[in-house]
Amino acid sequence: MAELAFFSGTMDSGKSTLALQMDHNHRARGRGGVIFTRNDRAGHHVLSSRLGLQTAAHEVVDATDFWVEVVTRRIDGERVDYLICDEAQFYSAAQVEQLARLVDEMGIDVFAFGITADFRTSLFPGSQRLIELADRVEVLQVQALCWCGARATHNARTVNGIMVVSGAQVVVGDTASDLGEIAYEVLCRRHHMRRMTAVAARAASPSPDTLTLDV
Repeated sequence: MAELAFFSGTMDSGKSTLALQMDHNHRARGRGGVIFTRNDRAGHHVLSSRLGLQTAAHEVVDATDFWVEVVTRRIDGERVDYLICDEAQFYSAAQVEQLARLVDEMGIDVFAFGITADFRTSLFPGSQRLIELADRVEVLQVQALCWCGARATHNARTVNGIMVVSGAQVVVGDTASDLGEIAYEVLCRRHHMRRMTAVAARAASPSPDTLTLDV
């Protein structure tokens, strides 16, 4: 039976890499699929992984209706057995409900990949609805690591190297904006609560060149 599966994890946990691998495996078995993504750091209409792999994808926007997307393709004679939906945290709750309807009424497998919570530790609307509706929710087993070596469980946003806990929920990382240089970093809960990024930790540590004098 078709299913709605949600694969979640922090940044650096291999979500996009798994999405690419899953698409490859299904296509190798003769199935037809469509790849969707939204706000990929590599740009529009592309699904990319941090390992350097990427492929063309259909960009999801606010007006995207997945039901219409699939119906239109099938009318045109395209085979659609499954959907790969990367960066699903950025989808709206209504779009997630459209994906669930495709599973239930058309028998299409939907494999969604995304971050669960934002830099403020609040659930993304798309991720929340996926958790509520998915037949299967899996936390990826590849563990991203905090700078301290502990398992990273939280995503932190930095502006000009300083961690922030307020602002718009969606801001693409590795970019320059009116706010400054936007970047993201994965942290363990302890250091996220302390707002202690790798840069802040280095600044707080004694220099290795500092000599300790015995008095």
